[in-house]
Amino acid sequence: MPKIKKWEISDNYIKHKAEISEIEKSNGLLYPTAALLYNRGCDTPEKARQFMGHELETLYNPFLLKDMEAACRTIEAHLDAKNRIVVYGDYDVDGVTSVSALYLYLRSKGGDVEYYIPNRTGEGYGINTDALDKLAENGTKLIITVDTGVTAVEEVEYAKEKGMAIVVTDHHECYGELPLAEAVVNPRRPDCEYPFKELAGVGVTFKLICALESRFRDKNGIEGNYLRDICCDYIDLIALGTVADVMPLVDENRLIVSMGLKKMDNDCRFGIQALMEEASGGDKNPAGRRGRSDVKKKMTASSIGYVLAPRINAAGRIRSASEAVELFLAENYEDARAIAANLCKINRERQEEENRTTEEALAKIKEEHDFENDYVIILDGDNWHHGVIGIAASRITECFNLPSILITFDGDVGKGSGRSICGMNLVDALKNCGDLLTKYGGHELAAGLSINREDLPEFKRRMNEYARTCLTEDNLVTSYDVDMELNETDVTLRQAEELDLLEPCGVSNPVPLFAMCSVNVATVSAIGNGKHSRFIFEKNGVSMQAVYFGSSPDSLGICAGDGVDILFNLNVNDFHGNRTPQLLIRDIRYSEEQKSLLTSEKELYRAFSEGSGDVPSEHVPNRDDMARLYVCMKRELPKCDGVTSLNSLREIVNSSRPEGVPEYSRIKLMLMLDVLRETELITLCDLKEAAGSDCSGMKIELVQVNEKVNLEKSGVYKRLRANIS
Repeated sequence: MPKIKKWEISDNYIKHKAEISEIEKSNGLLYPTAALLYNRGCDTPEKARQFMGHELETLYNPFLLKDMEAACRTIEAHLDAKNRIVVYGDYDVDGVTSVSALYLYLRSKGGDVEYYIPNRTGEGYGINTDALDKLAENGTKLIITVDTGVTAVEEVEYAKEKGMAIVVTDHHECYGELPLAEAVVNPRRPDCEYPFKELAGVGVTFKLICALESRFRDKNGIEGNYLRDICCDYIDLIALGTVADVMPLVDENRLIVSMGLKKMDNDCRFGIQALMEEASGGDKNPAGRRGRSDVKKKMTASSIGYVLAPRINAAGRIRSASEAVELFLAENYEDARAIAANLCKINRERQEEENRTTEEALAKIKEEHDFENDYVIILDGDNWHHGVIGIAASRITECFNLPSILITFDGDVGKGSGRSICGMNLVDALKNCGDLLTKYGGHELAAGLSINREDLPEFKRRMNEYARTCLTEDNLVTSYDVDMELNETDVTLRQAEELDLLEPCGVSNPVPLFAMCSVNVATVSAIGNGKHSRFIFEKNGVSMQAVYFGSSPDSLGICAGDGVDILFNLNVNDFHGNRTPQLLIRDIRYSEEQKSLLTSEKELYRAFSEGSGDVPSEHVPNRDDMARLYVCMKRELPKCDGVTSLNSLREIVNSSRPEGVPEYSRIKLMLMLDVLRETELITLCDLKEAAGSDCSGMKIELVQVNEKVNLEKSGVYKRLRANIS
């Protein structure tokens, strides 16, 4: 089932040209940048200036959070008594950064502090009684949870029975009763009046640290800006966890991430320096600082999302999240670099496991899933690694634009991870099936669960029944919200650089998305072992470089010479100090002119094949054309075991044609293959089927011949040549 895509292009840049022009002139911007600001609600020059200067956001008083005073009093009492305190967190980036920040802060206050993160495979998410037993035996008197605990009603009670106090800090959805802890700090509590509900777990941790430091300075008569000092020490960790947990980058989060990125650029923590360096494959500079090359790349939210977060997450997914915590606790670059190298190694293992799981899941979908009736893809396996099923589910949801849940069973007990789409709150859906689950929790679009095997069939039925009540056809269409159409003359280095004024970009402040129509494909080639595509586009004499990650030229079905419409982000490609604008393709489709041409070619081919029409002379091959195609296939097909596509063959033969020979059209190539098949020079699948899809695969085998073949033996060739004789 292919994903249905829809481009929703805003027309604000046309309808509100006067207002946008005023923003442009008043702030010294290019018109597209002014239009982007207008789309983000900055409809006056002053609002645009405030947005770019981060003057619209503020850090709220941490004591507006319900139970914050009680949390601080409890922690202070245990610090004063020199009791052992354990920071108990989750194994994802949000949890790891929360643990690291609070551990470092409490240690700076002389606390007897340790941390504990459960093992994903052995213990699973959240507080568990076995862990509480261990902590009690080790003399723990206070547990502070970060990014977890809001649903652990029974576990909190068990901890109290063991003589341990618990302060819960969390940001996940609250459903049912709250645990009877010393304090439960969570902006999502129904009775919490905190003005911003979208803090990450590490954001709540940050608020706790700020509150503790404020009280500490008041108590000890210490002057100075406590908020500035706390941000100086921890804001990089807070920003990292906020971006990695895909929280909306608006309001308080936007300011947190902006400050955190600046700290990473100017005074980066050893662990972050080392991980960025190790991920890039570079060498540490002689000074031992930053671990960067001479050309320093600016940190962005994308740097976190695509470089740092996957490597930090990998530790908790298939090993121990403690390795990631130790990265942030490292006190020198050499120690940090060794840990970072190991995290990158673990991430490569994670990628291999994830790819295997995803491939198996896609095969199961083909065999099992009923797309006509079931809106939720629910798959189970006995050998999937629990640490990667969430990422695999994310890839499946992205591929089909349907909610998906992958469950891996150990005996009769299964642990699952799911991803959803706009229109179906996954936690609400799981709550509707709560009697079938032993455990569940998470966010609107991502959640985890535990289930017994015997309950799986009924769970599948009820989840799909629930999905049918809330998902409509509009939800099942992948809509791209496009900011505006760009002209080819807008693709400049200045424009690409000016987009930095909108950073940090993420959820609720998306990376600007542009469209450009009727572009010509000058060249297309595979990169990254064939997994990605590199393009050079041309329009009205302007050449533009582009890359499309995650899609090969064959899968796209796009060839040089095609006319296309493109969706893209615009960024700066910095190659050895040479900075040029680059398009990052998000989607590509044939232009209306190209669609018309393809339809015409298909109709001509079918009419000729059925004997009811002729082919124009420019599409009729001669002997030299036939020989050129055969030689190209003889050279190239062994490299791919004979599996190719019409577009690949067209790309190959066009690249080998002498100067002055026109490009080979699709219809000409299809006719040439028909001739080669009729003369028994090749065997291949039904070409009419292949012609039905512009990028269908074919298996072609060359037949060994010992003598010159008479092309006149082919009825197709004779008819074609007769047309132009």
